[in-house]
Amino acid sequence: MKGSQVTIDHVSKRFGDFVALDDINFTIEPGEFFSLLGPSGCGKTTLLRIIAGFEFPDDGVVLFDDKNIISLPPDKRPSNTVFQTYALFPHLTVYENVAFPLRLKKGSEALSKEELDKKVREYVHLVQLDQHINKKPNQLSGGQKQRVAIARALINEPKVLLLDEPLSNLDARLRLQTREEIKRIQKETGITTVFVTHDQEEAMSICDIMVVMKLGIVQQIGEPQAIYDDPENLFVANFLGTPPINIFKGKVVDGKVYIGEEAVADTSVADQEVFVGVRPEGFIYDENGLIKVSAYVTQPEGYEHIKNEVSFLLESIKDK
Repeated sequence: MKGSQVTIDHVSKRFGDFVALDDINFTIEPGEFFSLLGPSGCGKTTLLRIIAGFEFPDDGVVLFDDKNIISLPPDKRPSNTVFQTYALFPHLTVYENVAFPLRLKKGSEALSKEELDKKVREYVHLVQLDQHINKKPNQLSGGQKQRVAIARALINEPKVLLLDEPLSNLDARLRLQTREEIKRIQKETGITTVFVTHDQEEAMSICDIMVVMKLGIVQQIGEPQAIYDDPENLFVANFLGTPPINIFKGKVVDGKVYIGEEAVADTSVADQEVFVGVRPEGFIYDENGLIKVSAYVTQPEGYEHIKNEVSFLLESIKDK
């Protein structure tokens, strides 16, 4: 199975006076795991629905391998969608749910009973549900249901797989396990995948490339670690990271960055007032350091303890 290139070309979408998407442009390479990340209302699900064919843009086009697919209905597009709510048939077994798209094929596309059986078992095995093949959805866990939905979406071999917040209904442990399974399946199939989420940890851990969105506007596109290390604006800096980044007001004078009266870094930026962002892991503990804080709560998390701090006091060398 080989994925298609997906190009979003100047796509905009309005609902009355509300602008859901504002001139969106990017390209997803074949076989890439791409994530649309942002808070609720940023337009990520609307964009996914436009790619799937459930919504139509007011401006712009969507291309699959340089072919404009905007005029095609969802069932004629080489893409399938996995929904947050699984959308399984409760009266059908795992086998019958996965087989359902193949049973819809007619004429020359129809499969023989033997071909259908072989293909269904192949995709049930891909999602590692062989032992559950004769169970109905009410006998499965949330993570197993989601894997059934993925197998059903993949069985007719689409070029693009669309995942609309597929992990939101799962508890923490199942969410982690299913996330790993989705990544494995994507790598094994090589299908181009678009993953919608508001959870920055999910996006950073699972995708190759992600786009961060806010209010229908693309804020930054790139590899997850690159965006984390070098955010382009305050929104991206604040949105990524748990615990969140620390933001200080500072200034640049003669090639040095100052917080309060202390020079904390060199820079090539021209003299101006700036915001200085420091990730929690960027601090080095020093009892004699210039930034003094007091902890008001500690959160033990096994491998680390997170201390929330207040009362920042910036002392200059002159005051010591």
